[in-house]
Amino acid sequence: MKLYTYFRSSAAYRVRIALNLKGIPYDAVPVHLLRNGGEQLGDAYRAVNPAALLPALEDDGNVIGQSLAIMEYLEETHPQTPLLPATPAERARVRELALTVAADTHPLGNLRVLKYLTGTIGVTEDIKLGWQQHWLRTGLSGLESLLANDAHTGRYSHGDKPTLADCCLVPQVFGAQRFGVDMTPYPTIMRIHAACNELPAFQLAHPSRQPDAE
Repeated sequence: MKLYTYFRSSAAYRVRIALNLKGIPYDAVPVHLLRNGGEQLGDAYRAVNPAALLPALEDDGNVIGQSLAIMEYLEETHPQTPLLPATPAERARVRELALTVAADTHPLGNLRVLKYLTGTIGVTEDIKLGWQQHWLRTGLSGLESLLANDAHTGRYSHGDKPTLADCCLVPQVFGAQRFGVDMTPYPTIMRIHAACNELPAFQLAHPSRQPDAE
């Protein structure tokens, strides 16, 4: 199994956590998002994933893109250490939390969006940072409300075992802290973040622990 990854990619970070939680060995294939104009845009990587996005998982002749699709694939092919709860309503809640990050928050600060802002529209670096921080705060506020106001929230985002929601939450916090977002307004998120980072599966997935870390 190969994971095409970049150490600071939030989406790849999610999948690394899921692989670690399930105890699935894999080979990391680094794809540098900035070097030479972005290795993900070159012919070699487009032959793997025509969408030119990270991550991509190669397994048994299949190549899967999109972090949530990859994690759902891992859930179905490696059901040990499940990352989704038992009932349909609970699984829907975990997916809702995960998508609040992966669909509503992360894409607005993705590299290709930021490059368009600065390169095509011509905004300054300060305006770009303001854009990032605004949408990060907006997304985190929504996630905090979902977590803080639901009795299903436990030690982790849903109950007392890590789920796909936590695989998404931790990388999003990393990104927010990297771009200077004050995390004080999000105590539930930060409590869950701390609990997750006590686990080796999360520690080993951290960007600083990756072979391509700079």
